[in-house]
Amino acid sequence: MIVGQNNRLMFEALLFAASLRHCDPGFSGTLYVAEPQPGKLWPGNPSIQNADVRDALKMLGAEIVPFKSRHFGARYPYGNKAEALYALPKGVPFVFFDTDTLVTGPVSEIAFDFERPAASMRREDTWPKLELYGPGYTQTWRALYDMFGLDFEGSLDPGQPDEYWERYLYFNAGWFFYRCPHQFADALLPKMVAIRKNPPPELICQSLDPWLDQVALPLAIHELGGGRPGPELDALDGATTCHYRVLPLLYAREADRVVDVLEAVSAPNKIKKVLKQYDPFKRMIFQGRGHRVRALFDQANLPRREQAIRNRIKAEKLWMR
Repeated sequence: MIVGQNNRLMFEALLFAASLRHCDPGFSGTLYVAEPQPGKLWPGNPSIQNADVRDALKMLGAEIVPFKSRHFGARYPYGNKAEALYALPKGVPFVFFDTDTLVTGPVSEIAFDFERPAASMRREDTWPKLELYGPGYTQTWRALYDMFGLDFEGSLDPGQPDEYWERYLYFNAGWFFYRCPHQFADALLPKMVAIRKNPPPELICQSLDPWLDQVALPLAIHELGGGRPGPELDALDGATTCHYRVLPLLYAREADRVVDVLEAVSAPNKIKKVLKQYDPFKRMIFQGRGHRVRALFDQANLPRREQAIRNRIKAEKLWMR
């Protein structure tokens, strides 16, 4: 499942679908594109209103499924990934991907253990941000586990030192999976709502926008008996998928294979004519701006922090999203 909605995400959804069909021709499952519907939590219509995009998604075998936003909507669109899970069939194993993901290999060959959920480890120490004289990592995370009656000690990586961020269970929400989307949503969504509405005092200095989903995600996965992904999932965020975030970052830092896949799957005329309706894709993929970005960096010796990459691209006036 991915989420598709009006504007940028619907074009990313098309790119995801095209890459899935290109790189995993043996995929026999269903690609669901979950589509938020108009309602009081959206000031406009968030559904996919572009007929060309809808037709192209259906041509690629995607099934567009509607869902209602009951808790988040426009104020926190990252909540879509939790609320949309209820649009999927109950009791059927699922894998969620952020829409800004490119498939670069056969996802169907990955050995998912759907009884033990996990999520992406392609993350930085983005949360919590510690303040002088404020609570540390242990105190902050323990407060959240205590809030939901969960075993905090069992979530820790004992191979990492105390008060080092990687000791604590923390994911990027770019992909996750489980045996049932409804059970996963039942574990994730109430935690997101409760943390937003009534965070423990230890979070008083912490921002939850946009981090709320990634704060609640490890709690849900731990509650369901999951944890850090094992080596059988290394192809995710590796040889089989790329969570590129925005195209300038893809061109700046990803392997040649990823760029080759991007340009191959967007080349067929039926796909190209639709993707070109979105100006950042038109300029980045089809008018060469992406390769101008790529030429700014040595992909074998990139800046350690993503923000430094973003700043360099913006300084050259090549940033688009």
